[in-house]
Amino acid sequence: MLNQCVLVGRVKELPDVRKTAQGNTVGKMILEVDRSFRNEDGVLASDLFQVILWKGIAEECAAVCKPGSVVAVKGRLQADVYDKNDVRYYNSEVVAEKVSFISERMRNA
Repeated sequence: MLNQCVLVGRVKELPDVRKTAQGNTVGKMILEVDRSFRNEDGVLASDLFQVILWKGIAEECAAVCKPGSVVAVKGRLQADVYDKNDVRYYNSEVVAEKVSFISERMRNA
């Protein structure tokens, strides 16, 4: 079986990075990815993905990424299901395995 995805998009906000109780670094960032088609108004729509960053990847993204930075994320999808007030909720996020920094100004920073 295969669970792999690749996204290229813009960082929407600064990565939120913290330490776990075990001392590992973990972070989250929102990645805005344009769709490959325009809507009825001629506007290129986009999707927002929550990306989970672990250890060195989290630290590097926190140091380098800024809102608007273009990055490529290779990772896997992680899904969660939970019930609250008799309603079932589904949540999906991308767990980053590799992040490549694409923005020209990021490479020169």
